[in-house]
Amino acid sequence: MTNPYLWVKTLHIVFITSWFAGLFYLPRIFVNLADEKNPEAYARLLGMSNRLFRFMTILAVPAVILGLTLWLVFGVGAGELWMHVKLFFVLLVIGYHHACWSLLKKFRARANLKSGVWYRWFNEVPVMLLLVIVSLVIFKP
Repeated sequence: MTNPYLWVKTLHIVFITSWFAGLFYLPRIFVNLADEKNPEAYARLLGMSNRLFRFMTILAVPAVILGLTLWLVFGVGAGELWMHVKLFFVLLVIGYHHACWSLLKKFRARANLKSGVWYRWFNEVPVMLLLVIVSLVIFKP
Protein backbone atom coordinates (compact mmCIF):
# COMPACT_ATOMS: atom_id res chain seq x y z
CA MET A 1 0.00 0.00 0.00
CA THR A 2 1.31 3.45 -0.85
CA ASN A 3 1.87 6.18 1.67
CA PRO A 4 -1.19 8.51 1.99
CA TYR A 5 1.16 11.45 2.56
CA LEU A 6 2.60 10.98 -0.93
CA TRP A 7 -0.89 10.90 -2.48
CA VAL A 8 -1.91 14.08 -0.67
CA LYS A 9 1.34 15.76 -1.73
CA THR A 10 0.90 14.61 -5.34
CA LEU A 11 -2.68 15.83 -5.54
CA HIS A 12 -1.71 19.12 -3.87
CA ILE A 13 0.93 19.74 -6.54
CA VAL A 14 -1.48 18.84 -9.37
CA PHE A 15 -4.24 21.11 -8.06
CA ILE A 16 -1.83 23.98 -7.38
CA THR A 17 -0.42 23.66 -10.90
CA SER A 18 -3.89 23.63 -12.42
CA TRP A 19 -5.07 26.56 -10.30
CA PHE A 20 -2.05 28.63 -11.28
CA ALA A 21 -2.62 27.85 -14.95
CA GLY A 22 -5.92 29.67 -14.55
CA LEU A 23 -4.31 32.50 -12.58
CA PHE A 24 -1.79 32.94 -15.41
CA TYR A 25 -4.36 32.80 -18.22
CA LEU A 26 -7.33 34.78 -16.88
CA PRO A 27 -5.48 38.13 -16.76
CA ARG A 28 -4.31 37.50 -20.34
CA ILE A 29 -7.97 37.30 -21.33
CA PHE A 30 -8.49 40.51 -19.35
CA VAL A 31 -5.81 42.17 -21.53
CA ASN A 32 -7.88 41.31 -24.58
CA LEU A 33 -11.16 42.32 -22.94
CA ALA A 34 -9.74 45.72 -21.97
CA ASP A 35 -8.71 46.41 -25.56
CA GLU A 36 -11.67 44.77 -27.36
CA LYS A 37 -14.10 47.04 -29.25
CA ASN A 38 -16.11 44.40 -31.12
CA PRO A 39 -19.20 43.46 -29.01
CA GLU A 40 -19.29 39.88 -30.31
CA ALA A 41 -15.63 39.28 -29.54
CA TYR A 42 -16.08 40.95 -26.13
CA ALA A 43 -18.98 38.59 -25.35
CA ARG A 44 -16.91 35.57 -26.39
CA LEU A 45 -13.95 36.66 -24.23
CA LEU A 46 -16.27 37.37 -21.32
CA GLY A 47 -17.75 33.89 -21.62
CA MET A 48 -14.26 32.40 -21.64
CA SER A 49 -13.37 34.44 -18.56
CA ASN A 50 -16.49 33.34 -16.69
CA ARG A 51 -15.90 29.67 -17.43
CA LEU A 52 -12.20 29.85 -16.59
CA PHE A 53 -12.81 31.67 -13.32
CA ARG A 54 -15.42 29.10 -12.27
CA PHE A 55 -13.08 26.22 -13.15
CA MET A 56 -10.01 27.71 -11.45
CA THR A 57 -12.08 28.37 -8.31
CA ILE A 58 -13.09 24.71 -8.27
CA LEU A 59 -9.37 23.82 -8.53
CA ALA A 60 -8.34 26.28 -5.79
CA VAL A 61 -10.52 24.69 -3.12
CA PRO A 62 -8.88 21.23 -3.07
CA ALA A 63 -5.45 22.85 -3.57
CA VAL A 64 -5.89 24.81 -0.34
CA ILE A 65 -7.51 21.91 1.54
CA LEU A 66 -4.75 19.50 0.52
CA GLY A 67 -2.10 22.06 1.52
CA LEU A 68 -3.71 22.48 4.91
CA THR A 69 -3.83 18.68 5.22
CA LEU A 70 -0.09 18.47 4.57
CA TRP A 71 0.54 21.08 7.24
CA LEU A 72 -2.00 20.18 9.92
CA VAL A 73 -2.29 16.40 9.50
CA PHE A 74 1.16 15.39 8.26
CA GLY A 75 3.07 18.18 10.03
CA VAL A 76 4.87 19.54 6.97
CA GLY A 77 6.59 22.74 8.10
CA ALA A 78 4.86 22.72 11.48
CA GLY A 79 6.38 25.35 13.72
CA GLU A 80 8.89 26.43 11.09
CA LEU A 81 9.27 30.04 9.98
CA TRP A 82 9.38 29.26 6.27
CA MET A 83 5.89 27.72 6.51
CA HIS A 84 4.46 30.82 8.16
CA VAL A 85 5.99 33.00 5.45
CA LYS A 86 4.67 30.62 2.79
CA LEU A 87 1.18 30.78 4.28
CA PHE A 88 1.34 34.56 4.09
CA PHE A 89 2.13 34.34 0.38
CA VAL A 90 -0.62 31.74 -0.12
CA LEU A 91 -3.03 34.28 1.41
CA LEU A 92 -1.76 36.78 -1.16
CA VAL A 93 -2.53 34.24 -3.92
CA ILE A 94 -6.05 33.83 -2.55
CA GLY A 95 -6.32 37.63 -2.49
CA TYR A 96 -5.16 37.76 -6.11
CA HIS A 97 -7.80 35.18 -7.02
CA HIS A 98 -10.40 37.37 -5.31
CA ALA A 99 -9.06 40.43 -7.18
CA CYS A 100 -9.58 38.53 -10.45
CA TRP A 101 -13.19 37.92 -9.43
CA SER A 102 -13.66 41.61 -8.66
CA LEU A 103 -12.17 42.61 -12.02
CA LEU A 104 -14.31 40.04 -13.83
CA LYS A 105 -17.42 41.56 -12.26
CA LYS A 106 -16.35 44.95 -13.66
CA PHE A 107 -15.96 43.46 -17.13
CA ARG A 108 -19.43 41.89 -16.81
CA ALA A 109 -20.87 45.31 -15.94
CA ARG A 110 -18.79 46.94 -18.71
CA ALA A 111 -17.31 49.15 -16.01
CA ASN A 112 -13.62 48.34 -16.51
CA LEU A 113 -11.44 51.44 -16.27
CA LYS A 114 -8.03 49.77 -16.56
CA SER A 115 -5.94 49.47 -19.71
CA GLY A 116 -4.57 46.38 -21.40
CA VAL A 117 -1.10 47.49 -20.28
CA TRP A 118 -2.27 47.53 -16.66
CA TYR A 119 -3.51 43.93 -17.06
CA ARG A 120 -0.19 42.90 -18.58
CA TRP A 121 1.51 44.03 -15.36
CA PHE A 122 -1.25 42.50 -13.23
CA ASN A 123 -0.58 39.22 -15.02
CA GLU A 124 2.97 39.13 -13.60
CA VAL A 125 1.81 39.01 -9.97
CA PRO A 126 1.03 35.26 -9.80
CA VAL A 127 4.39 34.48 -11.42
CA MET A 128 6.19 36.34 -8.63
CA LEU A 129 4.01 34.76 -5.94
CA LEU A 130 4.62 31.27 -7.30
CA LEU A 131 8.37 31.91 -7.46
CA VAL A 132 8.45 32.96 -3.81
CA ILE A 133 6.25 30.08 -2.63
CA VAL A 134 8.17 27.40 -4.51
CA SER A 135 11.47 28.86 -3.32
CA LEU A 136 10.28 28.73 0.29
CA VAL A 137 9.20 25.11 -0.09
CA ILE A 138 12.44 24.03 -1.78
CA PHE A 139 14.98 25.97 0.32
CA LYS A 140 13.09 26.09 3.64
CA PRO A 141 15.09 29.11 4.88
